[in-house]
Amino acid sequence: MKDLSSISGYKYNDAELNDSHSHLVPSLLSFLDSVGQPEKNLRLMDLGCGNGSITELLHRRGYSVVGVDPSEEGIQLARARYPHLTIHRGSAYDDLAKAYGKFDVVVSLEVVEHVYSPREYADAIYNLLVPGGIAIISTPYHGYLKNVALALSGKLDRHFTALWDHGHIKFWSIRTLTKLLDEKGFKDIRFKRSGRVPVLAKSMVACARK
Repeated sequence: MKDLSSISGYKYNDAELNDSHSHLVPSLLSFLDSVGQPEKNLRLMDLGCGNGSITELLHRRGYSVVGVDPSEEGIQLARARYPHLTIHRGSAYDDLAKAYGKFDVVVSLEVVEHVYSPREYADAIYNLLVPGGIAIISTPYHGYLKNVALALSGKLDRHFTALWDHGHIKFWSIRTLTKLLDEKGFKDIRFKRSGRVPVLAKSMVACARK
């Protein structure tokens, strides 16, 4: 396992859902509904599970969930709040498929923008999935008009998180995230934009099939 302290940037106050989940969860659940019914014992990995709140939501919906995150603080909060969950410390830089096996679905919300080696991250997700398995990945949305709006509003400095240790280091568009997933062999790549109106969306949620 690589030094996780160098890739974990989040700080957590509790193990509850946060404001961003209010717009991410509907898109996540919409894509999950297209996969199949959770009562079929579908295995799901929450890669970058943070404080475990999304892992718990998915567990309550009937999925067999494993959560993994590099944040020691997040893992401690998750285990204390949700002791029934299977949650471990680790990252996409580890051999997760060897450690945990294959999954029908891999969910990874607001993670890829923090990853130093996105192709290694995409490899990890691809290797975790069974043939035909589904990856659901979210990240802050970037598009020309949104970036122009940010520049005109004077909010670019805050948006680009330069003073956040281990903060957002990659800024993805639909085109670049599609290219990353396509390079790794993913098929049927679809997107939903979440939060605000589409052209100024807060995030985008990608769904792709192995």
